[in-house]
Amino acid sequence: MAVLPLSDLHAWFLAHQRDLPWRRRRDAYAVWLSEIMLQQTRVDTVVPYFERFVARFPGFEALALADEQEVLKLWEGLGYYARARNLLAAARRIAARHNGRFPDSLDAAEALPGIARSTAGAILSAAYDRPLPVLDGNVKRVLARIMAIREDLTRPAAVRKLWETAGDLVLAAPDPDRHNQAMMELGATCCTPRAPDCATCPVATACKALDLGIQAGIPAPKKTRTIPHHHVAVAVIVEDGRTLIQQRPSEGLLGGLWEFPGGKVEPGETPAQAVVRELAEELALAVEAGDELATVKHAYSHFRITLHAFSCRRIRQPPVDSGPAASRTPDAAAVSPPPCDPSLPPAARTARWVPLEHLDDYPFPKANKKVLDRLLGR
Repeated sequence: MAVLPLSDLHAWFLAHQRDLPWRRRRDAYAVWLSEIMLQQTRVDTVVPYFERFVARFPGFEALALADEQEVLKLWEGLGYYARARNLLAAARRIAARHNGRFPDSLDAAEALPGIARSTAGAILSAAYDRPLPVLDGNVKRVLARIMAIREDLTRPAAVRKLWETAGDLVLAAPDPDRHNQAMMELGATCCTPRAPDCATCPVATACKALDLGIQAGIPAPKKTRTIPHHHVAVAVIVEDGRTLIQQRPSEGLLGGLWEFPGGKVEPGETPAQAVVRELAEELALAVEAGDELATVKHAYSHFRITLHAFSCRRIRQPPVDSGPAASRTPDAAAVSPPPCDPSLPPAARTARWVPLEHLDDYPFPKANKKVLDRLLGR
């Protein structure tokens, strides 16, 4: 086990901790919400989202009654939207199975949607004083440097060693929550990925990496990989003060959010050709692509996109006449079928015409949000 001057670490935390809204109320709901929001997201980005969220949904039972679209709208711009859907699912389960109270056992906590071992440890140590460790990215880096672990931290042997050490340390701490917060704060503000401030570190005397002069190289750098880049074309169709948007499937990337219809540009076609093809395939709409309204670049965790947004108009085709006895039925491109019409392609069943003044009621992905801002002149 790594031997740390825990009293020095905890005193450092009390003196240097950042003033964060979830530290002012250490109940299970606030800790849970903050831990989920902080996954792969910077603290300064999370703070205003956290404050808006708790103002609208102050506890588990209030959130459990929420509509998913409202939750996604509050989450809009924070990214990784599966977190928001898991948050709602977990709140509903807590309300239904645990009487609106976060479960106090590790097994029950980890059974909730979106809750892994480290998140469960943070919540249970704060809300119920349970001596359970946290092992987020910041704590991993601190422990890896203290023990001078040079190997890949995702390897099973390294993971086991980190969990064992984190567990031993929290058991030795008089206040599990304060200890876990101190470890996370140390990694976030002092033992940073680049240029760690070893001169002010409260546990520098116990750091093997510092002794060896290798702290800057730990954790071992990840192998660089080529990030795919896709071009996407979307249609902005405005008719009678309304525009056409469609909802993404509930599962998968950006699930449940709304976007302008379109899709990937295939090899050999231009973005303008792609948007015409996509609307014909996905929505059974014949359109003509006009001017390009906006070009938006956006990066996701595993790929990048360039979004081309075109001003499009529907081509209203004449009725099809199959013979003198045939009834004249408008072409699909000339009408706006009801969203749930089963004869439409699956993607079209979630499309709808929305008045421009109501578009801000819908949650959009960040790239589409920039197109929306351009459309509305913002």
